[in-house]
Amino acid sequence: MSELQINTTQNVKINFTAAGVGERLLAFFIDMLIKTAYYVFLNQAFGAFQFEDSWSQMAVDVLLGLPVVFYTLVQEIFMDGQTLGKKVMGIKVVKIDGYQASLSDYVVRWFFRIVDVYIFGLGFFIMLINKQNQRVGDMAAGTAIISLRNNVNISHTILEELRSDYKPTYPSVIKLSDNDVRIIKETFKIAKKNADYKTLIQLRSKIVDVIGIKDFYGTDMEFIDTIVKDYNYYTQSM
Repeated sequence: MSELQINTTQNVKINFTAAGVGERLLAFFIDMLIKTAYYVFLNQAFGAFQFEDSWSQMAVDVLLGLPVVFYTLVQEIFMDGQTLGKKVMGIKVVKIDGYQASLSDYVVRWFFRIVDVYIFGLGFFIMLINKQNQRVGDMAAGTAIISLRNNVNISHTILEELRSDYKPTYPSVIKLSDNDVRIIKETFKIAKKNADYKTLIQLRSKIVDVIGIKDFYGTDMEFIDTIVKDYNYYTQSM
């Protein structure tokens, strides 16, 4: 499995697994089945309606075919980078720089389906040799498809879930950097799990020195936990 490193808005690097070629193909075939079912429905519902005027018939055919033509584009725009097939497979489109893919990104990916799908399935072969499993459309748009079946969650980052009424205790935590807090959180997690009180004392002492506070409240564990939450409170409010 290929790894993708995404930067969050707080400059935290999170590793995601790029969706495999097999996952992408299965998602593609699921979407194709849905489109085929739509065509079968049209044939059953409107097959009896034939126009002697070829132009009228063409206009109706084009109009009824629009949902299939724009199927991928519209769904990725309104389903946050997913189609029904991608949703079933647990994969989605993201920007490789960590930002949410924009309308123009989805349009570029959709346009390059002409190359990736309809020119001898070129996109499939490109994905096989691309380390991030990108097709031509992905490379042009600066996107990739990630698997949502990762075990990455908020505990792997400096982010903390805060209550809406949370009130910070130590304003001087803003002296810390994202990297400082990430190290603090990772060290705290390991020390707490192993009941390593010596490390907790050293960690607390280092934090007190760096942010320059004279008084702190609670146990070492409570203090460090508050520091991480306070940092999140102030940085998320900026």
